[in-house]
Amino acid sequence: MSISAAQVKELRERTGLGMMECKAALQETQGDMEAAADLLRKKAGAKVEKKAGRTAAEGAIGLYVSGDRRLAAMVEVNSETDFVAKGEDFLGFANACAATVAESRPADVEALYGQPLKDAGGQSVAQAREGLVMKLGENIGVRRFVRLQSAQGRLGSYVHGRKIGVVVEVEGGDEALAKDLAMHVAASKPECVSKDQVPADLIAREKEIFAEQARQSGKPANIIEKMIEGRINKFLNEITLLGQPFVKDPDTTVEKLLKSAGAKVVRFTRFEVGEGIEKKSGDFAAEVMAQVKGG
Repeated sequence: MSISAAQVKELRERTGLGMMECKAALQETQGDMEAAADLLRKKAGAKVEKKAGRTAAEGAIGLYVSGDRRLAAMVEVNSETDFVAKGEDFLGFANACAATVAESRPADVEALYGQPLKDAGGQSVAQAREGLVMKLGENIGVRRFVRLQSAQGRLGSYVHGRKIGVVVEVEGGDEALAKDLAMHVAASKPECVSKDQVPADLIAREKEIFAEQARQSGKPANIIEKMIEGRINKFLNEITLLGQPFVKDPDTTVEKLLKSAGAKVVRFTRFEVGEGIEKKSGDFAAEVMAQVKGG
């Protein structure tokens, strides 16, 4: 039967898929719009399965922060290439996932997939993801998320270049300070807020390494002990937020900055896209050709 351009346009707007795919689906279903949409979803499922095993170590950070700065959510959504992660569709999905986390409070990623995606007309996160996979041709998935709510303070946030995201809970100070602290965490990568949060086994391991290095110096035992103590203090300052030099003013520490502002950092979360994911190396051109041939 004859399929009109208006029908193809409507199906494209509903599914986000290409003109030829939509036209073929309408022809196969004799112009039935609902059946054509279902057919495309079924085909998308097959494509999703094909792409699921491919490494997705690129991506973007999605962020949601409420107007009163008391509620925030952050997600990492992965793709196979940075090119796809830069697209408006991908970034929109990432931010919508963050808003969904904030609103729905899912227990984990699997639970998030079952939730209605924010402002997606009732479509679930899983369905929206499947649509993106089919449209963009890559393995795409939500890797992790965090939801923070502050009863007494405010939440500072910062996303750097789509790939690094930070949320900091601060009591006292102002909104500018909270944002500055989030930017600092993004740049300096502290592992925890203060020295008392550093695991004892980590300190013991570092102390053993420093002790061996100091003994090799041949200095007296009392000097060696002071050397070890000094190196441990330096190590703790390097990995704790309070001990680090503030990025905007390296002459002062974050701890001194907070004291001068009468503020306190309660906690923070820092996501960096792809951290901990082992990227596969290979012939990129060959991979592209394989994708083109395999659909």
